[in-house]
Amino acid sequence: MAASMTTLSCFKLRICLSFCLVGLTLAQLQPSTFYDNRCPKALVTIKAAVNLAVLKERRMAASLLRLHFHDCFVQGCDASVLLDDTANFTGERSALPNRSSLRGFNVIENIKSALEFICPGVVSCADILAVAARDSVVALGGTWWDVNLGRRDSRTASLTDANNDLPAPFLDLGNIITAFSNKGFTVQDMVALSGAHTIGKARCTNFRSRIYNETNIDPSFAKSMQEICPISGGGNNLASLDVSTTIDQFDNRYFTDLVNKKGLLHSDQVLFNNGSTDSQVQNYVNNPTLFQTDFAKAMVKMGQLSPLISPNGEIRKQCSRVN
Repeated sequence: MAASMTTLSCFKLRICLSFCLVGLTLAQLQPSTFYDNRCPKALVTIKAAVNLAVLKERRMAASLLRLHFHDCFVQGCDASVLLDDTANFTGERSALPNRSSLRGFNVIENIKSALEFICPGVVSCADILAVAARDSVVALGGTWWDVNLGRRDSRTASLTDANNDLPAPFLDLGNIITAFSNKGFTVQDMVALSGAHTIGKARCTNFRSRIYNETNIDPSFAKSMQEICPISGGGNNLASLDVSTTIDQFDNRYFTDLVNKKGLLHSDQVLFNNGSTDSQVQNYVNNPTLFQTDFAKAMVKMGQLSPLISPNGEIRKQCSRVN
């Protein structure tokens, strides 16, 4: 009987610890009201700056969204992607997926300067990235989601992790699924997040092989892209990731492109290529609201990737360097 009671007590303890650990995980980030008392104008300041930047250049919305993604996929959502190189580490900006392609640093730094003026030492660069990504999507007609807050900024960055963890535009479906699974995303999350390519542009160097060598591509589309991206040279020439719209708009047309064999990147078209994700792509073509809903859920999940929480990390005074 005593042994049974001991076993039962241990079982209850394990259950209690399990729930406590889950609670701690969920409690890492705080509600969107986190800054209401210490910096009540934080979110409106970020939104105004993002709207102004997107008004000046619509492509900036995609750039800010990508900054958040490339931040969270490396070391978690800690603003490590914003750090300049130092004597102690080579930052993530020099990584192959980021070099000569990441943009929007000046927008984030301007937002940080404005926030430091009205409430110094309060709002982290990591939180700015998360909110700016949401506001960028909304600025182009996409769905809104509630961004949890309370992230803190890292004091280091990892060039190696950036080179290893960020999915490359040449990956096949299985490798893409693995890259996202390693970060805790389901296949459904991955396909929904890929829909971010409904806005923004890609460099010729990242799609040249597809438009000259692949067969699962619309011939007229390939020809039009070859005019932008010659077989040699012009590596930095840009083409829209979503060819269905003449102006960046956050919609489901990216998935229509895939069904029509007009995915720009190899890693785009493999989502609709007689594989396991074809049906989800088709669902998003038929139901744009479903895409927006799934994208918002996946972005909430993205923003919760291993954030630094007090007392870890710091609140940087400038996003490009540690205090």
